[in-house]
Amino acid sequence: MNLRETFAANLRYYRQEKGVSQEDLAHRAGLDRTYISSLERSVYSASIDVIEKVALVLEVEPHRFLKVRNQS
Repeated sequence: MNLRETFAANLRYYRQEKGVSQEDLAHRAGLDRTYISSLERSVYSASIDVIEKVALVLEVEPHRFLKVRNQS
């Protein structure tokens, strides 16, 4: 899994863990819902600024989005 895919998987994981929809996350982070969807599908790479925005909304330390999690 490359870094973009790791970010995408972690974004989806933490968003769902917090019970936040893509639309709500996008609204609260000042982003477009289709952009959040594209990030979760690894279509786009996230900038540091975007990582910071979603981390603040989801109350997750930014570095956690780039760390490979155990899938078990």
